[in-house]
Amino acid sequence: MPLTRRRLVHTRDLFLELLVREMKLRYERSSLGMLWAVLTPLLQMAIFSFVFGAVFRVDIERYPAFIFTGLLAWNWFREALFSSAGAIVNNRELVRQPGFPTAVLPIVAVTVPLLDLLAALPVLFVFLVASGGSLSPAVLALPALLVLQFLFLQGIGFLLAGLQVTFRDVQHLLNVSLTLLFYLTPVFYSPDMVPGWARTVYGLNPMTHFLVSYRHILMDGTMPDWRVLLVIAVLDAVVLRIGWTTFVRARFAFVEEL
Repeated sequence: MPLTRRRLVHTRDLFLELLVREMKLRYERSSLGMLWAVLTPLLQMAIFSFVFGAVFRVDIERYPAFIFTGLLAWNWFREALFSSAGAIVNNRELVRQPGFPTAVLPIVAVTVPLLDLLAALPVLFVFLVASGGSLSPAVLALPALLVLQFLFLQGIGFLLAGLQVTFRDVQHLLNVSLTLLFYLTPVFYSPDMVPGWARTVYGLNPMTHFLVSYRHILMDGTMPDWRVLLVIAVLDAVVLRIGWTTFVRARFAFVEEL
């Protein structure tokens, strides 16, 4: 087997091993295990449904399913970025091993919360059908949208993983930024409710377009706007290039900084 192919196989096996390890650590000593991947967004959905469905009475059709769809995409975004920021600094022993492929760690960090999302998808499908909706052929576009979000998160993940090693304030800044961004992303409200003067700002938020596209596919049974997906694909390429370049330049100093 050629050396390059052997290294690829080794990296793949290492990725799968680390993925299993992270999943075990994530739910270590937990009686419910991966059920938390479903229970967490369900509890969030229940709270938002009560506050904005019963108290403030947001007029959105099939509101619980609407929120649940947004929460799954947002939680993946949030957890992936937090995990990526700590991917290197939280695995010092592995990074210090000669020849260890450090790039695997941010990839695992983005993949683990994706598995949580996939575990919760069947429950979302039940909600969609129970609320009067149905799964149309448009659902076939869902994997493509998941790939686009994965690439977007991976680019940011590489960037954060590299920066956090040198600048330890990254996770603190990330915590504040994601808290603010959550309210500027239409997770529990519709973009149509945003005042006209603010829609340009919302348009600059990639997660707005991801959430709208997920709801097109899952709730409306229609294909997302291909022009939006094309812009997202271009953005993915740019973010991946920036993130990977930053990570590669930073990794030579990982052992010294750690």
